[in-house]
Amino acid sequence: MSLTSLALRLATLTWAVIAMMSPATAQDTLAVLKDVQQKVQGLLPQVRPAVVAIRIQDGTASGVIINSSGLILTAAHVAEKPGREIRVVLNDGQVVRGTTLGLDKATDAALVQLLDTDRRWPHVNFSRAVVSVSPGDWCFALGHPGGFDKERGVVLRVGKVIRHTANSLQTDCVLMGGDSGGPLFNLKGEVIGIHSQIWEERDHNMHVSMAPFLRSWDEMKNSLVIRVWGTGSGGYLGAAIDTNLSGQIEVLRVLEGSPAQHAGLLAGDIVEAMETQPVRSASQFSNAVRARPAGEEIQLRVRRGEAICEVRVKLTSRPKEDEG
Repeated sequence: MSLTSLALRLATLTWAVIAMMSPATAQDTLAVLKDVQQKVQGLLPQVRPAVVAIRIQDGTASGVIINSSGLILTAAHVAEKPGREIRVVLNDGQVVRGTTLGLDKATDAALVQLLDTDRRWPHVNFSRAVVSVSPGDWCFALGHPGGFDKERGVVLRVGKVIRHTANSLQTDCVLMGGDSGGPLFNLKGEVIGIHSQIWEERDHNMHVSMAPFLRSWDEMKNSLVIRVWGTGSGGYLGAAIDTNLSGQIEVLRVLEGSPAQHAGLLAGDIVEAMETQPVRSASQFSNAVRARPAGEEIQLRVRRGEAICEVRVKLTSRPKEDEG
């Protein structure tokens, strides 16, 4: 289905729903839609120049420039790894060079840097604080589905937030291949998400929220790969955990000064249990840590070489210097 036919279909469905309403309800609905239209039309010229297409090998994706020195937000599955040279297509069709920085594979967040840092790049306003988002909020998605097309330009989709979790948003904005990594905005022109998972069903599209970007900002700026952090809105552990090639849950890295370091957890440790419950996956472990408040002590059973160790870790709040 083409973008034009899809837009016409959605418009037809919208008018069909309005036609079934009472006159008073239909009038109120039309007033809301006109207000949304007016706001989006006012914001689009401001944010469109910052939305870019990303070319990596034979693939195409999207991103958004968030500061004048050329820092870009995109998805981790787009960047794949730090240090990759990429081509970035600007709104006017100009192609420039960039490089991938760090990424958070646990949530699909990633950063890209345009290489010409002396140039003043077009960008959207980006807050280092998490913007409040609620189900039912209007939003709009921008991106380059199918790749950059200069005659068509960036593609706009308007929708609503359906679900909001700590790290993700679900909306009914219609996304397609090539939109991955593109921005989701609220009606104030603030970036509230980055397109992550695109599904065939219209209301199943997922976006990375801003929380993972802000939580792992310094790590990603320093080109680190985050697989699973034992951190979140709950307690802070300060260790990167992932499943190794043998299927074991391994500590990949322990952050300097973290609760994990103070407790004696070491890179290479195999986490077998938490509070006597077997640890079967890295995501299960990470979620269990996030579910506990700062100040709570957890007991881990780890295997270190041939030895089995009991490690008690007192979780803390995330250090202020790592916050957005």
